[in-house]
Amino acid sequence: MKLEDKVVWITGASSGIGAACAEAFCAAGAKVIISARREELLQAVRERCSVPERVTVCPMDVTDHARHDALVESLSSSVGPIDVLINNAGVSQRARAEDTTLEVDRHIMELNYFAVVSLTKAVLPRMVARKGGHIVVVSSVAGYVGTKRRTAYAATKHAVRGYFDSLRAEVAAHGVGVTIVCPGYVQTEISSSAMLGDGGQSGSTDANIARGIPASRAAHAILKGVTRGKHEVYVGGKEIVAIYLKRFFPRLLARIVRKMPEV
Repeated sequence: MKLEDKVVWITGASSGIGAACAEAFCAAGAKVIISARREELLQAVRERCSVPERVTVCPMDVTDHARHDALVESLSSSVGPIDVLINNAGVSQRARAEDTTLEVDRHIMELNYFAVVSLTKAVLPRMVARKGGHIVVVSSVAGYVGTKRRTAYAATKHAVRGYFDSLRAEVAAHGVGVTIVCPGYVQTEISSSAMLGDGGQSGSTDANIARGIPASRAAHAILKGVTRGKHEVYVGGKEIVAIYLKRFFPRLLARIVRKMPEV
């Protein structure tokens, strides 16, 4: 897919991978729509893009499913039909299962899975009717490998992998592509904004995240994945090896994960 003048909608775009994607796709000639809850942060991202005039700020709470259809209708009229949807909004977790309330488990699933499915369902019929489009969902290495203090988070990332694998098979004949992105450690706010077992925020950055790759590298990998129509994109450091260990040496990986410290 050539990105020149394509309309690309990015959720979770106020920071991290989403913000980096806004800059990368704008630089590639796309018309970019950026969404998150805080408009002031979105405006700052817009100003950092190479051509701010090509960037539309659309504040939203992705868990407000009732607004999705109306937003798609409004953006399609004002900006143009959505060519690429990048489902990036989400939250991580830093708590053991026994210390996490069911309400927190549900909240993480609502944001990381159901909101993604709902927005995709709102955009998809128009793509199918036009016989073209691309859906991107940001999963994680945790979508393959569950680790300590990530039970709900890993569950959501496994869930989106399963859903979008199936969706890809359904929509291929309609000219719609699906790319699942599995980042490893990326320098973002994912750990500091992660949910604790009682619903509070972690407030601290994991050492692994601090040593991770820049968000810009992840964004360019996503851009390349879209333009080349890749089914999956793995981006990160040595931790990406865990995906292959899970596939070929699952018992070895299980022993490694059990010995990993809780972070």
